[in-house]
Amino acid sequence: MARWDATAATQRVLERCTILGALSETPDNLTRTFLSLPMHDVQSLLLEWMREAGLTAHLDAVGNVRGRLEGLRSSTLIVGSHVDTVPDAGKFDGILGVLLGIEIARVASKMEVYHSLEVIAFSEEEGVRFGFPFIGSSAVCGSFDPAWLTRTDAGGITLEESLRNFGLNPLEIPNAKLDLDALLGYFEIHIEQGPILEHLDSPLGVVTGLVGQSRLTLEFGGLAAHAGTTPMNLRRDALTGACEFVLEVEKLARATDGLTATVGRLETLSGAGNVIPGAVRLSLDVRHASDVVRLLSTNKLLELARQLAELRGLRCGITQNLEQSAVPCDPALTSRLVGAVLHGGLSVQRLTSGAGHDAMIFAPHCPVSMLFVRSPGGVSHNPLEAVFESDVEDALEVGCTFVLDVLGDHSA
Repeated sequence: MARWDATAATQRVLERCTILGALSETPDNLTRTFLSLPMHDVQSLLLEWMREAGLTAHLDAVGNVRGRLEGLRSSTLIVGSHVDTVPDAGKFDGILGVLLGIEIARVASKMEVYHSLEVIAFSEEEGVRFGFPFIGSSAVCGSFDPAWLTRTDAGGITLEESLRNFGLNPLEIPNAKLDLDALLGYFEIHIEQGPILEHLDSPLGVVTGLVGQSRLTLEFGGLAAHAGTTPMNLRRDALTGACEFVLEVEKLARATDGLTATVGRLETLSGAGNVIPGAVRLSLDVRHASDVVRLLSTNKLLELARQLAELRGLRCGITQNLEQSAVPCDPALTSRLVGAVLHGGLSVQRLTSGAGHDAMIFAPHCPVSMLFVRSPGGVSHNPLEAVFESDVEDALEVGCTFVLDVLGDHSA
């Protein structure tokens, strides 16, 4: 692809990241959760941009925006990422990969390709609204659990109600499933969300695998009582028990090589400044490249939570939200991606993803590969999230080389 074409396409991608970054539920920051009102505008723009790039585009029953380029065969390579955000987010997480996918498809649409290409903007990946992630990609892979429809958000709205309120029909979700037997593979371009590539002074990284994750909700129950009349030795304070557990989570993670363990949300369920907290709910996120280490660490933390609760006279409830095994990227696709990086005159940096991505949902069904783009400062899930324009152009050229190589492979 000619250099000036890549430059123009890169500028278009960055301009569109800014446009979509302004579509938010909140006026002062970027927060765009699954099936929130701004998603209507995001979907409309993506449908327009996909069609303008030469794709046949539609919206499926969970709100995924899907653009397809038919090849000579129905065998399909998926290029995708997500369009939902965490609260107070940056404007490149997820959406950069979607927009790069559209630009790659624009190039492919001007050629006769042997295999088909589908670009998917997944409506949900972060797990913010309903407490569990990957709703969009699960529907595409046929692993959407109908029991999820009864799950509620913080406002008590079920997933089924939210779909209907958005104008979608939950009964049509099975129709969102791809023909898994026809999948060539899944490819995702994503910002790194960490500092490794910057430390290596490298614009791009080839992902070798994704860490496994355990996500849980814990609830400590005590006894709400008057803050002034209840002696310290007679209290059943749910918050102090929860706080002690939070520190133990950090302690174990620091002592275990490669483990990350995070309490990202902690809330008292009722009370006031002069009331001893009677109930506290918190999230627990545990990740490691080894499923054995992750599961042993998670079980150790849960047993510790039970012990702390017993010592303090508290109840401890545990809800499992996600159990996701570690995922290795496909060696053959990864080798092709390495070749595309070398073709672009860049050094090859291999790294493991500490974040979860939709590639994890596709991995049981087809080969997966990922390309990371350097995150300046290692910052993500933050308004300071950024990219270098030259890195995005490198990602576009490498992604184009890789995708066209796969689409043109007559041996696949």
